[in-house]
Amino acid sequence: MTPASTGASTVVGAVPSAPVSDSRMAPGGPGYRRMSFALFLAGVATFALLYSTQALLPLISGDLGVTASAASWTVAAATGGLALFVIPMSALSERFGRRTVMTVSLAVAVAVALVVPFAGSLTTLVALRAVQGAALAGLPASATAYLAEEVRPRALVTAIGLFVAGNSVGGMSGRVITGWVAQEWGWRVAVGALGVLAVGCAVAFRLLLPEPRHFVAGSLRPRVLLGTVREHLGNPLLRRLYAIGALFMTVFGGVYTVIGYRLTQEPFGLPQGVVGSIFLVYLVGTVAASTAGRLVGRLGRRGALYLGGGTTALGLVLSLSDSLALVLLGLVLITAGFFAGHAVASSAVSKTATHGRAQASALYQSAYYVGSSAGSTVGAMAFHAGGWGGTVGVGLLAVLGVVGITLVGSRAARVASARAARATV
Repeated sequence: MTPASTGASTVVGAVPSAPVSDSRMAPGGPGYRRMSFALFLAGVATFALLYSTQALLPLISGDLGVTASAASWTVAAATGGLALFVIPMSALSERFGRRTVMTVSLAVAVAVALVVPFAGSLTTLVALRAVQGAALAGLPASATAYLAEEVRPRALVTAIGLFVAGNSVGGMSGRVITGWVAQEWGWRVAVGALGVLAVGCAVAFRLLLPEPRHFVAGSLRPRVLLGTVREHLGNPLLRRLYAIGALFMTVFGGVYTVIGYRLTQEPFGLPQGVVGSIFLVYLVGTVAASTAGRLVGRLGRRGALYLGGGTTALGLVLSLSDSLALVLLGLVLITAGFFAGHAVASSAVSKTATHGRAQASALYQSAYYVGSSAGSTVGAMAFHAGGWGGTVGVGLLAVLGVVGITLVGSRAARVASARAARATV
């Protein structure tokens, strides 16, 4: 196997027979903790800002006089902006460096966050959220590409799991903080407070993240970029992983966009602060994502995806209950299954792509956030038409898609193994 196929670094002029030391970071090694914490904070800021209005949709509906479906566009616009711009931003990171693009993206996103509280209409709010999502597009793909280049392969799933764990903490803290602040001072003060928190995360991220040591600048030529994108889309495994990421996020986006409306209505009638605290179940996602490496080690990638899909489906079914305890248990299972599946699929993309990793990750992120936009919009429409059962129905269809695609992958793997065995006879 060549160094290019393993991702190992090479030393110019080295004796061919001499062992090549791997200077990339590993757990316990120099810079690994700083790097992990920096990207953890980037994940916190990204998800906190991206979904800053999600827990506040009932209040936004009341303040601006719009329906749940209309208010859901404040979420869909942000995730849609990210989905549209993640590939162009990944191209910039190939040319100007991962750390530079992530720094600029966070700076623009937090600047917009400080303006969002002053939006005077739904149209203005949706436009600002779209700009914010486009700015945040520089984070996810660049972060996973940075990890793929700077972290040893054996530690990659764990490192990406920690970044995804930061996403879950950001999503949780954003909803909890905005829920309680909004209950006292309204949704505008709540999103402003979240913007201030994101400023602190952005500054700490820039100070902590080590300089990249293995980045090699690429080309910004459209022909080169399109060729890389076509090559990735021509890879059946990558296509399956992109679809799985989109479907998992369809479930998650739909559930968490609508759950605030359900819990503030009968038979629950919970106040906004308590509804925001429901998002503490994101801590389960933090654990699930950070342990994804061990899960893959025990069950294999496809086994881990089956488990994630099954756990999510069970959670959806339990959430149909009118018992608050069972609804909360359902949310725990949905969250655990989603974050485990997402961490497994996203790390598999980084390991599968041997070059153009930023584009490979960007395609995954684009599909992932298209799924989020679709989930938040279709989930809200289904809730409007058929109540919570409609939203659950959309989620179960998406989980069925995950299982079906994984089955196709399992069959393809068996066929490839059989062909390899015949070739060696």
